[in-house]
Amino acid sequence: MKKIALLMSGGIDSSYSAYILKKDYEVSGIYLKLHNKEEKHKFFIEKCNIVSKNLNINFEILDLQNEFREIVYKYFVDSYKNAKTPNPCAMCNPNIKFGLALEAALKRGFDYIASGHYARIKNINGINYIQEALDKSKDQSYFLFGISKVAKDRLLFPLGDKLKSEVKKEAFSAMSWFGELEEYKDSQEICFVDKDYISTINKDINVEEKGFIKDKLGNIIGEHKGYMQYTIGKRKGLNIPLSQTPKYVIDINANDNVVVVGDKNDLIKKEIIANIISLDNFKNGIYNIKIRYKSKSIRAEIKIIDNKIFAYPLESVYGVANGQALVIYKDDIVLGGGFILDSK
Repeated sequence: MKKIALLMSGGIDSSYSAYILKKDYEVSGIYLKLHNKEEKHKFFIEKCNIVSKNLNINFEILDLQNEFREIVYKYFVDSYKNAKTPNPCAMCNPNIKFGLALEAALKRGFDYIASGHYARIKNINGINYIQEALDKSKDQSYFLFGISKVAKDRLLFPLGDKLKSEVKKEAFSAMSWFGELEEYKDSQEICFVDKDYISTINKDINVEEKGFIKDKLGNIIGEHKGYMQYTIGKRKGLNIPLSQTPKYVIDINANDNVVVVGDKNDLIKKEIIANIISLDNFKNGIYNIKIRYKSKSIRAEIKIIDNKIFAYPLESVYGVANGQALVIYKDDIVLGGGFILDSK
């Protein structure tokens, strides 16, 4: 029987994944200790212990707090400092969950690694690709664009062909000892953020340095409360006393501590430039792209120029934020992508 290391969070999805996988594999659970919120860890580790005991599977804790802080958290803070909008899950998945944790699993003799992500693996001509989940409302393929070929060849997603609504019903029916549904909330998009990103990064950097709001001509029209508290496309919270029409953040200048605003049409971008994190054997052409999680995919012409991705949307695209992931799809297959450097 093949051995599989399951990344367990203590939630419904990974716990039910353990139940499903145990039918065909020798399963061992691994809880990744990433952030420094001990109360959270205590609660979820207790849930993992309940699952491992009732399913009679091995369970261990892998402490990667130092690595997580260096690779993910510092990147998160630095991104806002440099007026970018980070994507910590897209950074964590290839480097931590399916990077360092996969390495640890392979060293322990496991054949595969699995998680409760809503995504699938599809083999096309002998190559494994990330595929969108059956449940499009919960699909997490966007966050998985950067994982390595080594990881994709070892990955299993037990929930990829299921609907989230089915998973909840099946899990509590199959695992009556699991507890009450009310105890389990859906996983947070960002595990180390309690309230909001501002209160989180404010522990490490001053986010309340006031500065000017300017229009696109450079005229001072208001005052902001700290440029890190704004993202591209934001409309609310702008202190512009004399504005007669809605204004949106269209640019953020970290060096000058200036937030630039304009009309909604000023957010339209005709060219998006990203670095390449993962994009093998790629041919220029027309593909679907996503520029943020939960956004609908749009058609775009993609060209690789000077080892960068140049995307030319074939429909209006608003609010492109530097730092977010640009992910390229062919139908529902992830071909790869990178992080947005610039847009025009």
